[in-house]
Amino acid sequence: MAVTEIAEKLYYRIGEVEEIAGVPAYVLRYWESEFKLLRPKKNPAGQRLYRQRDLELVQRIKTLLYDERLTLEGARKRLLAESRRSQTSQLELGMREVAYADALRRVRDRLTALRARLAP
Repeated sequence: MAVTEIAEKLYYRIGEVEEIAGVPAYVLRYWESEFKLLRPKKNPAGQRLYRQRDLELVQRIKTLLYDERLTLEGARKRLLAESRRSQTSQLELGMREVAYADALRRVRDRLTALRARLAP
């Protein structure tokens, strides 16, 4: 499958994920039972629909298990730690945005007050 085809789709069926990731469908279904983060949607017919995020997670799980040779428990712990780090950094970014917005509001208020003093 071409990379451009991969990037353009919103959802992938399990056969497509099997082909892209190079992992059999039965292994993908097993990983769903072992990794709580891997939860593809299901359509009304019960077919799994993987999003881009799911596809990236499958690739990450494959790397942890096959390349880094971690156990299922080790891979699970690593993914949870990575997930927590990601959530923490997003929270810090949100806090920074609030601080910046607050600083900009104070600057605007001071400039408005200064303009009022200078007006005839």
